[in-house]
Amino acid sequence: MSRLICPSDYSPLLDMKQTEQGIKLIKEFFQQNLSTELRLRRVTAPLFVLKGLGINDDLNGVERAVTFPIKDLGDAKAEVVHSLAKWKRLTLAEYHIQPGYGVYTDMNAIRADEELDNIHSLYVDQWDWEAVIRSEQRTSAFLHSIVERIYAAILRSEYLTCETYPQLKPFLPEKIHFIHSEDLLKMYPDKSPHEREDAICQAYGAVFIEGIGGRLSDGKKHDGRAPDYDDWSTISENGKMGLNGDILIWYPVLGRSLELSSMGIRVDSEALLRQLALEGMEERKNLYFHQQLLEGHLPLSVGGGIGQSRLCMIMLHKAHIGEIQASIWPEEMRRKCEQCNMPLI
Repeated sequence: MSRLICPSDYSPLLDMKQTEQGIKLIKEFFQQNLSTELRLRRVTAPLFVLKGLGINDDLNGVERAVTFPIKDLGDAKAEVVHSLAKWKRLTLAEYHIQPGYGVYTDMNAIRADEELDNIHSLYVDQWDWEAVIRSEQRTSAFLHSIVERIYAAILRSEYLTCETYPQLKPFLPEKIHFIHSEDLLKMYPDKSPHEREDAICQAYGAVFIEGIGGRLSDGKKHDGRAPDYDDWSTISENGKMGLNGDILIWYPVLGRSLELSSMGIRVDSEALLRQLALEGMEERKNLYFHQQLLEGHLPLSVGGGIGQSRLCMIMLHKAHIGEIQASIWPEEMRRKCEQCNMPLI
C-alpha cells in the first residue's frame, strides 16, 4: 500500500461507459497504426507454453511463472507466459517472414510476483511485436528509427483520443529524447535508477533510455534484462553498450515517469553466448530456443512489447491501471482507491 499514489483532487474525466468506449477506440486505432508503421502481420499467440524449452520470458530471472500439469501429456508442466519475447522469433522463422516485415499479437500474461500499485497488475496485456532485420541494421541508429515510428503512432492515438473526448488535453511532447543509461547515471550520480527516470522524463516529457541490462560504471544495472532476447552487451556504433531500451513518458496525473514499452535489437549467437556467460546461465544454451538460435535457424530481429492497459491509462488520463482492466487487488487497496476517487473495474 505504501506504493499507491493518490493524486490530490483527482476525478476521472470520463465515466465508465466513455472509458470502455475509449479503450476500444485506442486499442483498435493504435494497433492498426503500429502494424502500418512497422509492416507487421497479426498472428495468434499462446497463453501458455511448455516448461523447459526456454521459450517463456524469464524477465529478471526471479519471477515465478504460473504453472499447471497437462493431463493428456502425462502431467507435463505448462507455464503461463510472462511475455512472448522469444516465442515471436520462433514464429518469424516458422512463417518465413522476410527482412523489413514482422508480426504482432495480443499478449496476455499473468505475473503472480508483481508488486501491485497504480501501474502494476497481476494481469499484463501487451502488443508484442517482432520484425526481421538485416545484419547491417543491428545499430543504435536503426533502433532509434523504430522508436520514433512507434512514438509517432502513440502521438496519433493521443490526438484521436483528445478529439473524441475534448475534456482530455494532450500532454505528450512532439519529439522523444534519446539518452544512454550510462549518460543518465553521469547526469544524476546520486539518484537511484527510478529517480533518474523521473528526472529525465520530467525534463523532456518522453524519453528512450538505452543500454538496459548490462552493468554501468558504478557496477550496477539500470534495470534487469534476461540474457537471451535483448542485446544489451554489444558495443554499438556510438561506442556505448547495448542495443535495447525503454520508452518512458512523464505522466502528470501521477507526477511520475511511466514505462510504455521495452524493446530492442535481439541477440545474435555471439551476443547470446556472451550474455549467458555474464549472467552465469550458460546451461541455458542447451534449451530448445537457444539451440535453434545457435544453429542459425532463427532470423535476426528487433522487437518489443507495448503495454495496452498502460497506453489506454495515459490516453484517458486515469490514475490507476485498475480503471482500465479487470484484475485482483487487495481489499485495502480497493478501499483506498474508492476514497481517492479511483474507481477500479
